[in-house]
Amino acid sequence: MAAEHLEDELVEGVSHADDASSENEHHDEDNRLKPEFLRNVRDALEDEDFDRVYNLVEPLHPADIADLFELFDENQRLDLARAISDLMGVEVIAELNDWVREALLDGLPADVVAEIAEQLDTDDAVAMIEDLDREDQQAVLAELDPEDRAAIEAALAYPDESAGRLMSREFVAVPESMSVGDLIDFLREQRHLPTDFWEVFIVDHLHHPIGTCLLSWILRTPRSIPLADVMKREQTLIPVMMDQEEVALRFQKYALISAAVVDESGRLVGQITVDDVVHIIQEEAGEDALLLSGAGDGDINEPILLTVRTRLIWLVVNLGTAMIAASVVGLFQGAIAKLALLAVLMPIVSGMGGNAGTQTLAVAVRALATNQLTSSNTKRMIWRELRIAMTNGAVLGVLIGVGTTLIFGNPLLGAVIAMAMVINNLIAGLAGILVPVTLDRFNVDPAVSSAVFVTMATDVMGFFSFLGLAVLTGLA
Repeated sequence: MAAEHLEDELVEGVSHADDASSENEHHDEDNRLKPEFLRNVRDALEDEDFDRVYNLVEPLHPADIADLFELFDENQRLDLARAISDLMGVEVIAELNDWVREALLDGLPADVVAEIAEQLDTDDAVAMIEDLDREDQQAVLAELDPEDRAAIEAALAYPDESAGRLMSREFVAVPESMSVGDLIDFLREQRHLPTDFWEVFIVDHLHHPIGTCLLSWILRTPRSIPLADVMKREQTLIPVMMDQEEVALRFQKYALISAAVVDESGRLVGQITVDDVVHIIQEEAGEDALLLSGAGDGDINEPILLTVRTRLIWLVVNLGTAMIAASVVGLFQGAIAKLALLAVLMPIVSGMGGNAGTQTLAVAVRALATNQLTSSNTKRMIWRELRIAMTNGAVLGVLIGVGTTLIFGNPLLGAVIAMAMVINNLIAGLAGILVPVTLDRFNVDPAVSSAVFVTMATDVMGFFSFLGLAVLTGLA
């Protein structure tokens, strides 16, 4: 028996080695598909050698096949899908980028899309169908089995990016009257349980979750012990209407693997697992950074016209704020005409203020998103950023003041630009914290429009403080 066991281990080890070798053949050291592999697949597609395409792609993991689609041009993706149709399983569909998946599904009949949806978990099926046009959605839903259709329609009724959209309706729930042995027998005998789960939810007669049992507890507990004695009664429940960003924060804060989702009456209606939350964390982190820049979704697979429209809206808004800043400069045309050096130096003041404001804004938006900044510590945060702004402004003011004096031989000009630098850094720190906090109080996403207001404040006050001080001191 020992020899047989050793032989099995050796065979398994060879198998793992072959898998690793195959992976290294297609991936570089950063686990990205190698350029030469992509070139081989592309050449085979252009030669219409679909057998070779299939043989090249077949060893890849479903997630890598999804990446392959994203790396190809839009007009090549349909040819690739036809060449590897046998490999286009639900795991590949679930891993595809939203825009890529939508484009591929648009070319498929409704019954084929419905067949794919029925093989997916509810949350993945919802994610796939919600991206379709309303007419296509209805056509696909009409092709689904009544039970699947009801589950997906119920999920689509919840707001976008809510726990109701995110949750899976495949979970295991049993009454507390069971013993550990009863539960083990139930799990073995039932044929319609989820494929993967980590814990069992214990519910009362109203289907309210009252506790959980991890599978590890169940396996290590004698059969005769009642579930009521071994289950963990304290649990984190997710309201069905909770925003997905808050869901991710709950998982992070309490180190959750899965959590029960409850409706308004407290009934268990679904569960959210950590693999879904990983996607949320990645999505939300990137989303805030892109929204701050006004770049929209920032997805390279997004249609060009939609990207242009999204970016152009904020560029037009920025144009308006730039004109406001320019009008402030126009108030001091006479001073600039007397001393041309003012026109040379004033962009330094506004530019440094803009950079300082962006730093504070980024910190504030992140703190709001992670619940580090709340109404209870807003004053402390404002005071903290003002002290930082004052210190940085003083250091930068001394540097630019001394440099200006040495270069242009004008101590008064050095003093004016130094004082303007301090003032604008204070304005930048104040705007960088107050603008996102104010927007958040009015339930407006601070990542969407904060940058516009902060930039306007630093530009206007940078020009006004520098040119105004120049006039007040008689410099110009």
